[in-house]
Amino acid sequence: MSLVKMIDMPKLGDDRGQLVALEENKEVPFNIKRVYYMYGAQPDIARGFHAHKELDQVAICVAGKCKVILDDGINKNVVLLADPAKGVSIPPMIWHEMHDFSENCVLLVLASELYDEDDYIRNYEDFLGKVNS
Repeated sequence: MSLVKMIDMPKLGDDRGQLVALEENKEVPFNIKRVYYMYGAQPDIARGFHAHKELDQVAICVAGKCKVILDDGINKNVVLLADPAKGVSIPPMIWHEMHDFSENCVLLVLASELYDEDDYIRNYEDFLGKVNS
């Protein structure tokens, strides 16, 4: 079973360049309450290693590329994000990791909720216990 739900972003552009416009509850399947991005990540240092109990996210590599591993406790899928007009949905209760950042990678994340440390599951064994109970 594939955990990957890619979201195609509408490209608006011409010979001057491209523009991607995103709207909540349209291209992004939830209300956007938080936006953050990662940059300057080292290629050999992975990020993530957590799941969220309630948070929905969409990750978009707006520059460069990286790999995202999605894991529901049974199935694992690897997604290469390398197109600024494509994002991957990261729903609640999906363990996710980001690997192999290119030198110029900028990973933008749109989130359905404000930051809440209590929403994080940071231990993989705890995650497996919750999804398999």
